[in-house]
Amino acid sequence: MIRIGIAGYGNIGRGVESAVTNAPDMELVAVFTRRDPASVCTVTGAPVMAYDQIGSMKDELDVVVICGGSATDLPWMTPELAAQFNVIDSFDNHANIPEHFANVDAAAKAAGKVGIISCGWDPGYFSLARVFADAALPDGDNYTFWGRGVSQGHSDAIRRIEGVADARQYTVPIPAAVDAVRAGEHPVFTARDMHLRECYVVAEEGADKAAIEEAIKTMPNYFEPYDTTVEFISQEELNEKHSGLPHGGSVLRSGTTGFNAEFNNTVEFTLDLDSNPFFTGSILAAAARAAFRMNSEGQCGAKTLLDVPPVYLSHQSREELIAHLL
Repeated sequence: MIRIGIAGYGNIGRGVESAVTNAPDMELVAVFTRRDPASVCTVTGAPVMAYDQIGSMKDELDVVVICGGSATDLPWMTPELAAQFNVIDSFDNHANIPEHFANVDAAAKAAGKVGIISCGWDPGYFSLARVFADAALPDGDNYTFWGRGVSQGHSDAIRRIEGVADARQYTVPIPAAVDAVRAGEHPVFTARDMHLRECYVVAEEGADKAAIEEAIKTMPNYFEPYDTTVEFISQEELNEKHSGLPHGGSVLRSGTTGFNAEFNNTVEFTLDLDSNPFFTGSILAAAARAAFRMNSEGQCGAKTLLDVPPVYLSHQSREELIAHLL
């Protein structure tokens, strides 16, 4: 059994807990939290320990799945823990992935561990879809549309703003952009042409709402490149209308084949998710399996799903996969 620790116990942490519990080859040893452990109750009854106790578990854990936010948690948590454990994270700030990869790589190599980063569905599964489509259609263009759905990373980034009590952020594809790609028009888009961002924010009492809205709309990478709306609502309305965490999206590649580019082709990979965090948690658990197997073979350093052989992700044997899924 692969012994798993979860660092951070929010929505994604519970998703990982579910996936590990349902996996035939894994066991959840403990959850680690920066909150008071006595205040955290896991769904499965798994033990809860203080985050600063995790170092004492080096001989008890095969992989630590880190379930913090990309804005302020994962940039320091993943390298710190990669210096002691095989680790997995879902870092999703695309612009900063190379820097994050380098930091994790240095820590993991020094410790002889494997750290697989950015293991969500995007980056993650969608990354694989882009690479496979690009390999088959080198003469073409990639397009990625997210939503309509709740972005956990973007919602977390809003909640970190001073004066924000709670928030949900929806990423919304622009229908005309999707239609143009599917029609094979090979359009050239900016980020603003492809998506809108809808933000529903609960402000703390007395907070400067104008300052909060300005901080959201000017946040680099997250909101500044997009047309963004900010609507302030009550906690009750947020709970009533925005308590779910659905998401999804599509990766499309439009390209030509033939000696004279005479054949048009469109590849599309689509996800429709009732629960973003529980699907993300399932991917993280699969990546934990791969990290354990790769490190057992002597590999170390930072990896992404692009570096992982598909057979390492599955609980099924290579022979079973060849017989039934190939």
